[in-house]
Amino acid sequence: MGQEVSKKVAVIGAGIVGVSTAIWLQRAGHSVTLIDREGPAGGTSYGNAGVLAAGSVVPVSVPGLWRKAPGMLFDPKQPLFVKWSYFPRLLPFLFKFLRAGSEESVQHISKSLALMLHDTAAQHIALAEGTGAEKFISTGDYVYGYADEAYYKKDAFGWRIRRERDVQIEEMLPERIAEYDPVMAGRFGFAVRCGEHGRISDPGAYVRTLAAHFEREGGEFVQADVSDISLSGGKATSIHTSDGVIEADDIVVATGVWSGPLAAKLGIKVPLESERGYHIEFVNPSIVPRSPIMVASGKFVLTPMDGRLRCAGIVEFGGLDAAPSRRPFELLREKTLELLPELKYERIDEWMGHRPSTSDSLPLIGNCEGASNVWLGFGHQHVGLSGGPKTGRWLSQLISGQPPNVDITPMSPNRFR
Repeated sequence: MGQEVSKKVAVIGAGIVGVSTAIWLQRAGHSVTLIDREGPAGGTSYGNAGVLAAGSVVPVSVPGLWRKAPGMLFDPKQPLFVKWSYFPRLLPFLFKFLRAGSEESVQHISKSLALMLHDTAAQHIALAEGTGAEKFISTGDYVYGYADEAYYKKDAFGWRIRRERDVQIEEMLPERIAEYDPVMAGRFGFAVRCGEHGRISDPGAYVRTLAAHFEREGGEFVQADVSDISLSGGKATSIHTSDGVIEADDIVVATGVWSGPLAAKLGIKVPLESERGYHIEFVNPSIVPRSPIMVASGKFVLTPMDGRLRCAGIVEFGGLDAAPSRRPFELLREKTLELLPELKYERIDEWMGHRPSTSDSLPLIGNCEGASNVWLGFGHQHVGLSGGPKTGRWLSQLISGQPPNVDITPMSPNRFR
């Protein structure tokens, strides 16, 4: 174990991963500069389901997905879309992505996801302590709602993996569903309650509040574009931004799906794609469920938030530059009102953002062999909010010369070198 010394550290990216890293580094005694082109929570950390998803230990690619995906792509009622003009560029990623869906690969990936996520609510509570952001955190359940038990059994593989990872599970028939939450009564024929989860009642405000605390404690925030990282002798020497050159002893790259070009400069060509995620919010809703609900038939999540009901889900592959598509928004609205036909609301707000997804569903967390003082923290796909605080803690420990007491090598950035 190395000896901790105070360093000047620059963190690129002010989403939940970057802000968490900055706070943990600050608490460890380092001088930290946080850099982002838009400001805290300007991207994916604003728009997500808000679930602290301790049980999200099943990767997106699983056995048999390759057989189902083509049919889903051509069915406008399925929650998977692709912009066909982008499809040729997507193919190399898709081959790697589907290959990672073997039983052996899923077991390997799932163990690492569980390591990162199993205590996510506790990690958020520890991060937020004394920041003013505590008010956004609630602990509780995460519910999966199915039309019937037969539909649930089609997901048997995923539930077996969750049980192997010690996810707390209660199966619920209609009578128990109604007892658990009257709002759910008559809407699902079968449900699964996953305990020891949590939610964030306003993800954007939560991350902004954390970032404001970081600045109050003496951290520096720079709003600027990062164009390059200068290297010399196997180390990074400076960061080139639209606001000038920033020098640091250590650098953290945590800019989500936009991290790819910087990683490539460091010798790591990551199979990384944007999963364009959509959400709609019903403002001042007349119906609010007790817990976040994954609606299995539509693969989207209903989450009660401050004055809103957020419906988040849908996967679209289409790159970073294309405008949002209308059909995903329409599908979310249709599916929600199909489930809650009596829902009344003031208005619907819409959002689309970019989830950074690697071909093996695991983030890159750790040192980059191409530069001994550069650390990567991105690629969290659907679990960036859930895994952000622990990622930040791990990176702070590594930079401080006090490595985590768990094996995070499966998430090493160097697996792609």
